[in-house]
Amino acid sequence: MAKKAMVYIQSGGPTSVINSSLYGAIKEAQAHPEEISHIYGSLHGIEGLLCDELIDLGQEDEKTIELLKQTPGSILGTSRHKLPKDYHDKEYQAIIDTLRKHNIGYVFVNGGNDSMDTCAKLSALCKELNLDIKVMGVPKTVDNDLAETDHSNGFGSAAKYIINTVKEICIDASCYKNGKVFIIEIMGRNAGWLTAAVDLLPKETRPDFIYLPENKFDLEKFLKDIKAKFDQKGYVIAAISEGIEFERDESNVRIDSFGHKQLGGAAADLAKIVDERLDLKTRSIELSLPQRAYSFLTSKVDQDETIMCGRLAVQKALEGMSGHMIAIKRVSSNPYKASFEPVDITKIANVERKVPTSMMKDDTCMNASFREYCLPLIQGEINIEYENGIIKSAVLKKVRVK
Repeated sequence: MAKKAMVYIQSGGPTSVINSSLYGAIKEAQAHPEEISHIYGSLHGIEGLLCDELIDLGQEDEKTIELLKQTPGSILGTSRHKLPKDYHDKEYQAIIDTLRKHNIGYVFVNGGNDSMDTCAKLSALCKELNLDIKVMGVPKTVDNDLAETDHSNGFGSAAKYIINTVKEICIDASCYKNGKVFIIEIMGRNAGWLTAAVDLLPKETRPDFIYLPENKFDLEKFLKDIKAKFDQKGYVIAAISEGIEFERDESNVRIDSFGHKQLGGAAADLAKIVDERLDLKTRSIELSLPQRAYSFLTSKVDQDETIMCGRLAVQKALEGMSGHMIAIKRVSSNPYKASFEPVDITKIANVERKVPTSMMKDDTCMNASFREYCLPLIQGEINIEYENGIIKSAVLKKVRVK
């Protein structure tokens, strides 16, 4: 069998473990030098293939590769570029030219729903052109909304960060004699998995209310509940998903190439409404980017599974598989055990998995089945390497492939 190169693509929003799947793919590829000639990285997602901007990951030091496991953010750069539907578009010809130029036989796309759309299109294109190129998906999204997998790489670590951060906010909020209404905004466009995660906190250190985008948000009921709780305890804490919908000014909101609104500001807008309508002191807290980029609270379970997904994607591609994503299948929750299996990418691309009503006790509280589901995913801590009190991160040489 003639040796071919592989290329790895990171796409969409980063996570604290996104580079762990790259680590897994690199380590597995290094174990097959008789089949994989070079290990390339595509700069800024699919745009690296469009513009022939690849780097040779084989030129990186072993120490740098090891540091990938504690480096957040997409080290190869990311993109939200949506490929056209028409396979005859010039963009596809540019991608094929790059793949042929560098004798690439294996393509790995690491990302969420939209990235799996890219993966599906590349796989279908290679099949249509009868090219001997295997395309595999590697799951990633803090939103945990990928279909056909029990959970997504990145969710457990983001949930762990949110749970611990919200816990400390709740403790701080309880200190004052004359308190405020605290509204904490958590990532989640259409799926409220991350916001729901705060339900794992014990009663004395958790929000009073949890609002998910899966449920219709009733502003008048929200205000009534906030007022009643404030009168009862002197302060209130509400956790909201960034995607909850209520009447507010969105005239300046940006729309990306996949048709998604640029979210943010829901907590601030709600706090303003509470201030104006209830005359209560408020504070809005947007957890923002640290939710997905805080390596210190990485879940060991999340990291281990992420590395395994990267490894298995390479293994399956070498076996001749294409057009699939490595999915995580839960075997048991207590003790926690999971298996991994490839799933047809067309079942995953552009499909959103939301929090089921069976996991909700009511509109603002989860039930035992959710806690049983979520708790194992935040377990374990990773060993962090520091230098002068600062977490060390990988810095690539980025040797360009000519």
